[in-house]
Amino acid sequence: MDTRPAQLLAQANERFSVDDYYGAIHFLEELVASGRAFADAYHLLGLCYYMAGQRERALEAVDQALKLNPHYLEALMHRGVVLSSLGRADEAQDAFAAAQSAGAAPRAGLSAHYADKLANQHAELGEAYLEAGALGQAIEQYQAALRLGPTFQDLRYRLARLLLEGGRVLDAREELEKLVAARPNWIEAKATLGLACYLAGDAAGARAIWTALARERPADPRVKAYLAMVERGSA
Repeated sequence: MDTRPAQLLAQANERFSVDDYYGAIHFLEELVASGRAFADAYHLLGLCYYMAGQRERALEAVDQALKLNPHYLEALMHRGVVLSSLGRADEAQDAFAAAQSAGAAPRAGLSAHYADKLANQHAELGEAYLEAGALGQAIEQYQAALRLGPTFQDLRYRLARLLLEGGRVLDAREELEKLVAARPNWIEAKATLGLACYLAGDAAGARAIWTALARERPADPRVKAYLAMVERGSA
């Protein structure tokens, strides 16, 4: 099992806690490059860039965190701080107003702030279970995370991958369909949805998804391999 992303985030948090922002950036950039970074990692990367004086890069990282989780309260607040430091006062005010709105909407009987925080903690616990070899419990933690943070699409994608790993292809397909509906431009999610369809016995659905992706990403070797696989299966 791949525990490297969780280890990188833990190492980054350790460096951040002792004000070693460049050290934290090193680990976070490696995590981002792996393609496995959650909203928390991008948010922390934005904070580190900001503290290191790299404000444009800080804004890019915080925006990526919000792309993955549009209701991330702390990211909205810090986006306002970064924009203000860049002299973009009107945009900063909009970010602060969005943070206030996000904080006002309760979920599961909790304030949005605590719901978001607990959702991320469930995800972290899920990774800990996964590291211990307890896939079923890891899945349960991600499901709990999504009950608290239903718009956390990065966590939904991680749940779907774990469901596939556990052979629960129909459940994975359901989560991926929700994800693609919410984030239609997420190429990785669409490719994985095709895989879930194929594994569920829906070769026609998989072919349709991957054929559309091939038009968007004609040079993507993964999509080519998927299409070759489904064509061989129908031969």
